[in-house]
Amino acid sequence: MSEIISTPEPPYFAVIFTLVRTPVVEGYDETMDKMSVLAPKQPGFLGLESARDPESRFGITVVYWESLEAIDGWRNHLKHIEAKKQGRASWYESYKIRISRVESDKAFTRES
Repeated sequence: MSEIISTPEPPYFAVIFTLVRTPVVEGYDETMDKMSVLAPKQPGFLGLESARDPESRFGITVVYWESLEAIDGWRNHLKHIEAKKQGRASWYESYKIRISRVESDKAFTRES
């Protein structure tokens, strides 16, 4: 992903997923592709931004949601639960998940 998404006026919520990958790659891209199709179909999903550094295996994904209830719905989705189990078993050396309430949203775009 290489764009900054548009979000509504605050408040809304951000789930910040910071990770370090293992060297295991088998099945990762396919599962992440499935999750990136499934998540936007969930009630309250607003968008996501993600960046990865293949060399250090460090990554960060921020997923924006309308409410804490929407976050819980995604957290408890069966296919997401399965993907998380596989991630802990194979793909992640470590990770941290933070949930924040967005109170302010400022933007800048350089004009051509």
